[in-house]
Amino acid sequence: MIDCEGLVKIYKTDDLEVVALQGLNLKVEEGELMAIIGNSGSGKSTLLNTLGGLDRPSAGQVKVGPWDLLKITEEDLVKYKRETVGFIWQNNARNLLPYLSALENVEMPMILSGKVDREYAKQLLEWVGLKERMHNKLHQLSGGEQQRVAMAISLSNRPKLLLADEPTGSVDTATSDLIMGIFRRLNKELGVTIVIVTHDMTLASKVDRVVAIRDGLTSTEFIKRNPNIGEGGELPQTPGKGLQQVHEAYVVVDRVGRLQVPKEFLSELGIKDKASMEFDGERIIITAPKSLGGE
Repeated sequence: MIDCEGLVKIYKTDDLEVVALQGLNLKVEEGELMAIIGNSGSGKSTLLNTLGGLDRPSAGQVKVGPWDLLKITEEDLVKYKRETVGFIWQNNARNLLPYLSALENVEMPMILSGKVDREYAKQLLEWVGLKERMHNKLHQLSGGEQQRVAMAISLSNRPKLLLADEPTGSVDTATSDLIMGIFRRLNKELGVTIVIVTHDMTLASKVDRVVAIRDGLTSTEFIKRNPNIGEGGELPQTPGKGLQQVHEAYVVVDRVGRLQVPKEFLSELGIKDKASMEFDGERIIITAPKSLGGE
């Protein structure tokens, strides 16, 4: 569904140039439910905006399904945003029109595309648990209910890819769990690919794969697995233990062999700009370089 290779995004003003993405690589399979995490300034929001067609990439490759977002025309970009991708903002004001009911908000993208389907709009609101609230105006809905209306809106044109920017950032823990449960159900029942950007590792633990971004590059992946499954793939005999799952961490290696070693590892080893590397036939060993002065 998503294939980014050497993706670069540069923001320029008259006297300033900021490289937000520095050759990022990322692949997301069709039907995945995954999260992208990173600190402020890491490039995660820039990546989301690029995938959503809101920012144009500066260089590299970024493909979503059949669309090449580096070469796409303005006319096709409008079609892409209407038909392929749905977007959920952290700020509800960017998703919703306050003078419309929940149902009318969900129908608005359909009206813009000339494909109004009221029954489908009602079904979407039922899926997100708002069957009894669909005729309410926004001031009659809680923050969590408004976010669920936004989820329904993002699916109104039946997108293949759903992008969510901190979708639980302004709700309590119980509502966050409810929203994540809806994401998982939509992913499973509709087959829509879902990419969530967040800084909350608690939320990230509820998806199948997590990709961490640092300094505009993918640095680490966490993939969910069952620690109780044996090497031959057999499930444990102990009742209930087969349901236990953890995220296993991996350092990302790109196609030319570059990797980002976690900063805490480098600090512990005293490594700054150079390192010694050895291969003993089984392991790659990285150490701080010996003195260059010949002592």
